[in-house]
Amino acid sequence: MHEHVAPAVYYLEVHLVYASVVCLAAWVLTSIWNGAATAKYWIWVVTSLNFMVPLGGFFNGFGASRISWATQLGGLDDVGIGISRNLTVGAVLLAVWLCGAGFMAARLLVRLHWGRREQRAAGARNPAPLKQRFLAHGVPVTLSAAGQGPSVDGVLRPRISLPLGIDRLLNERELDAVMIHEVTHARRHDNLIALIHEIALCGLWFHPLLWLTGSRLAVFRELSCDDFVIQSSRGTDLISALAKLADPGQSRLLRAGAATLFRHRVARLKASEPRRARGAADLVLIIVYGAVLLACVVGTIAHTPGCFRVVM
Repeated sequence: MHEHVAPAVYYLEVHLVYASVVCLAAWVLTSIWNGAATAKYWIWVVTSLNFMVPLGGFFNGFGASRISWATQLGGLDDVGIGISRNLTVGAVLLAVWLCGAGFMAARLLVRLHWGRREQRAAGARNPAPLKQRFLAHGVPVTLSAAGQGPSVDGVLRPRISLPLGIDRLLNERELDAVMIHEVTHARRHDNLIALIHEIALCGLWFHPLLWLTGSRLAVFRELSCDDFVIQSSRGTDLISALAKLADPGQSRLLRAGAATLFRHRVARLKASEPRRARGAADLVLIIVYGAVLLACVVGTIAHTPGCFRVVM
């Protein structure tokens, strides 16, 4: 049994070790480095995808055998061998993982179900307003009487949902700033990216750095959309719009997740950085992160040689 279990456990260990290094590098770079939030957002997107791609399995026997210094990482191979020799421990670990994965999958399915149910309920309560639709930069926009704030719904075919009466709450420039923010979400398919990360969590629920990746994705998802608003000279207008949408005395239209980022987003919208300086910082940031990612990819391949040796 160990000739099958031990290599699988070892490949997973090596993959997670190097994916964790990439994640830590992303956290350090995006925390201390100047630059646009958009570049940092895509760094976290790549970091999330890197957790999902088992490079050792894909390149096993392709690159490792041609690298002279390819070798197994000492200590990691012992874990898989120990599990394979004690099937009771292996069965317990598998059961724990299945329970966690099942719970996370059920949690995700329930959230998706309730999201669709709320949309259908809103349509049943307010059928007439839901017929008020138009396009904004090629993205469908629906006016709804539902008591939620501006949002993007849908995964493969994203659409923007705006509450009826928002044009009376916000002036033209403020509404334009909100639309720029939401259109950016829709055109980048941010809901799809978030769903892919949630699927990764179902399998790697036990890894704390994947949870960290999700939280940073959420932060820079909003901040990167705000960057497009700033580029359109609507930063102060978006601040004013956020203040109105978050005011409990007026609307309660700002989603809870967005409200928690309110101070951070306002500080970002007020900040002004020279475009050249920011562009140079983005380039250096991407180069440094890319170098770390490439080194970890090579490391993963090099330490998952084609022939896994089990020492009896």
